[in-house]
Amino acid sequence: MTRADFTFFSWDGAGQPHTLALRGDWTLKNYVAIGREIARFHAQDNGNAALAASRIDGSALAALDTAGASRLVDLLGQELAGTITGPQSPLSAERSALLQTVAAAKALADASPPPAKTSMISDLLAHIGQSTEQIWRQTVALLGFMGLTLEALIRNTVHPGRWRVTSIVAQIEDTGLNAVPIVALLTFMVGAVIAFLGATVLADFGATIYTVNLVAFSFLREFAVLLTAILMAGRTASAFTAQLGSMKANEEIDAIRMLGLSPIDVLVLPRILALLVSMPLLTFIGMAAGILGGALVCAVSLGISPTMFFTIFKEGIEVRHFVLGMVKAPVFAYVIAIIGCMEGFKVSGSAQSVGEHTTSAVVQSIFLVILLDALAALFFMEMKW
Repeated sequence: MTRADFTFFSWDGAGQPHTLALRGDWTLKNYVAIGREIARFHAQDNGNAALAASRIDGSALAALDTAGASRLVDLLGQELAGTITGPQSPLSAERSALLQTVAAAKALADASPPPAKTSMISDLLAHIGQSTEQIWRQTVALLGFMGLTLEALIRNTVHPGRWRVTSIVAQIEDTGLNAVPIVALLTFMVGAVIAFLGATVLADFGATIYTVNLVAFSFLREFAVLLTAILMAGRTASAFTAQLGSMKANEEIDAIRMLGLSPIDVLVLPRILALLVSMPLLTFIGMAAGILGGALVCAVSLGISPTMFFTIFKEGIEVRHFVLGMVKAPVFAYVIAIIGCMEGFKVSGSAQSVGEHTTSAVVQSIFLVILLDALAALFFMEMKW
């Protein structure tokens, strides 16, 4: 083939040396059309052998962008594209630099090894490793944030004038007082369900009277504090994360730092202290509501009057069960508060990030609450408390 004439380039193979003349706009707009012409030329020429001895004429080239440079590399090939980007390049310095960069990038992409074949077992092991590393990093971050809050708590204890009483009272109202109805209702219904199930099972042994002990024992030691903590994890931890995350997104936390104030002192400590006050009170309300729910079922279904119920309760249940249940409340409160606040500080700035960290705060809080409760139950059992 001695000549080829297309819209965006022409090739003259009759003269010496051969001439490849570029023309028109080699831009993204004409990317598909240029590709079709290059394919037709290669089909007619059967390769780039003749182009290797060609002289490139770029005087009629109107425009060249990254997409056009990629097509030019496709036309010339990697070797010829590299030779025309030197000092004697027929293109301008800017276009020569662009062509050189695109040619290098395409060469690197072509030279990249194919993705390694993986098996289901290797993928599973990789996923386990990633999850383990993520859990480790999350644990380290949580311990570090706990250290910051404890240091701030001790520092403010030495200087009582730094306490933000108004913020603490407002948070107590939000986290404690406003949560009383849902905590009381939930524990009341769970207490009724436990009494009903206990009575159903114990009736086969003629021991329905021990339904009183079952309800009292379970709510004083476990259910009241656990249900309250789960509710606080879903209600309060998410609220803390959303509030602090929105402040992080709006750069309000940065403004607090610019004023010379500590976000831990201003934002975190009031929330932690408020939940430390609210959680034991809500736990006590949960105990009372759950026992009342059990008493109602006993009165309606088992014929155990409230007087008999509370007489059995007084004689058969020791105070230590109440103490063991209440001891766990401040621990759960602290864990829920620091997780909610820590996830709020991790928000990157977008609404999606706020939602992701809010979900993470709830999941982590519930998981740690149940884990700590299980460990506490095992410890109390081994200590025979």
